[in-house]
Amino acid sequence: MSMVIVTAQVNAVEEWEEQFRTHGDLFQKQTISRVDIGSTDDDYVACAFHVDDLDAFFEVMGAPETAEAMENDGVDRETVKIFVLDQRFDP
Repeated sequence: MSMVIVTAQVNAVEEWEEQFRTHGDLFQKQTISRVDIGSTDDDYVACAFHVDDLDAFFEVMGAPETAEAMENDGVDRETVKIFVLDQRFDP
């Protein structure tokens, strides 16, 4: 299993989260088994996606339906950053 972190600025965190939770069909296509969510007071969000298939995740991430969902959720696409966690450090 891989972990992908996606960060972005949104119009309003509460509205974004309400809409975000309606995208179960997209999450299934992306092979996501769990999402951890965090936010800041200035409307930035971070999602940690637990992903079984990175290729499927990125294929759906680049699809028009995902762009439409993000727009509907109030995501500022210019601020989206994606990180694949591919290293580990055990202190």
